[in-house]
Amino acid sequence: MAATPFPDDLRAAQVRLHEATAELAALGRTLPWSVEPHDGWPGKEHSHTGEVTGGRPPSPGWTDEQKAAVDELRQECLALSETVSTHPYWADFTGGDLVDRRMELKAVTRPGTVPEAETIPAA
Repeated sequence: MAATPFPDDLRAAQVRLHEATAELAALGRTLPWSVEPHDGWPGKEHSHTGEVTGGRPPSPGWTDEQKAAVDELRQECLALSETVSTHPYWADFTGGDLVDRRMELKAVTRPGTVPEAETIPAA
């Protein structure tokens, strides 16, 4: 099955949206658990095993630079989402066709995806 010929600007916006979303997620994994400084709280000891679960260590909070980086990426993701979802290309589709095309765009632009090769039936 040949891929739908999406407009270049729509494809580029969706690709960048995938990238920006991944960057935001990666940044989030490096940040302290609390935006603001917090003392944390102790976990609870299980009465039978003695295992301590839950609780949080103290958090220094995020720096102003970290807050700005998160805000910048969130704003970029929001703007790209708007660009992709309101692109004039979608005006020609409704209902299930629209959903199918949007899902196809996400799939073909997702990093690491290889376009599906056309299969030729054996003779």
